[in-house]
Amino acid sequence: MPKYYDYAASTPVSLEVLDSMAAWQNKSYANPSAVHLEGESAKDAIRKSREIVADKIGAMPSEIIFTSGASESNNLAIKGVAFKHLENKGHIITSSIEHKCVLNTCAFLETLGFQVTYLEPTNEGLIEPGAVRDVIRSNTILITIHHVNNELGTIQPIDQYGSIAFEHDILFHTDAAQSFCKLDIDVDDMDIDMLSLSGHKIYGPKGVGALYVRDARDSGLVPLIHGGGQELGLRGGTSPTPLIVGLGVAVSSFPSQSDIDHSDFQTTISDYKHSRNGGEKTVTTIWNVTFSDDQELNRFKDDNDWLVSQGSACNAMSNVPSHVLSAIGLSGDEARRTYRISLPPYKQQ
Repeated sequence: MPKYYDYAASTPVSLEVLDSMAAWQNKSYANPSAVHLEGESAKDAIRKSREIVADKIGAMPSEIIFTSGASESNNLAIKGVAFKHLENKGHIITSSIEHKCVLNTCAFLETLGFQVTYLEPTNEGLIEPGAVRDVIRSNTILITIHHVNNELGTIQPIDQYGSIAFEHDILFHTDAAQSFCKLDIDVDDMDIDMLSLSGHKIYGPKGVGALYVRDARDSGLVPLIHGGGQELGLRGGTSPTPLIVGLGVAVSSFPSQSDIDHSDFQTTISDYKHSRNGGEKTVTTIWNVTFSDDQELNRFKDDNDWLVSQGSACNAMSNVPSHVLSAIGLSGDEARRTYRISLPPYKQQ
């Protein structure tokens, strides 16, 4: 049976999460906006999950807005800020190695007249804080840079970006889909104004995530989905109780320290001539590996029946080299010999 090593793309749903969701699917299925007893019960379950997610990042429960996942959260954060400035437009700072949902959102805003600076990384995939400071303009309205790169595993110094943004009175947003629960995050200590997260990267269900918004009630963020006032009016639509409960349990059951030994993998990969991309500060679960030549690549593929990715899942849908690998200086041929091997963050019981 093939070995699944694509956990950065998606994790399985843990048994704890599945069990927690079951009753809310077909027993306690009331709309959480309903005013009767069953509706109040669902609302209370959502409240508990909101508290769990907020506590994980040092936020207030009222600052957690549930969404369908990190892509929607990123869209809500970036467009929500931009749409506040539709009349005069403004300038946004991001990087050239963000997730495609961020890059495509910024490209869309450029068609509306917004200006976007795409910072280039070092050859290790790092966005230098000094580079962020250097491109700030008088009309900069947002800095949005991810916490952990989803292809390289590079850990970005988001506390420094946050400090720079705070110093210049600019909002700072980070996509934390690959770091949430895996790295320590404190939104106050790191001066984070908005943070996106996803359930299916941490053994939770697909289709649910959240956006942290500092002082959400007074943020003035423009919603993408208008509805009946759910999520402080920032994200309309009936709240999916089973998914939100599942997200809460995924967070609460995520261990503070990994209990899994990846030494077997490291021994295996060391048998092949390769270089690891992403620099010294990378998460332990993402290995971006370029094999030295076709012979080593083919030997690796012949020896190991592993389910891995060339780039991220979104890049896998096209035949062009990953924009991340191109940005750090890899040629098309090197990119073809590069695989992202992403390991399980912890051992399921």
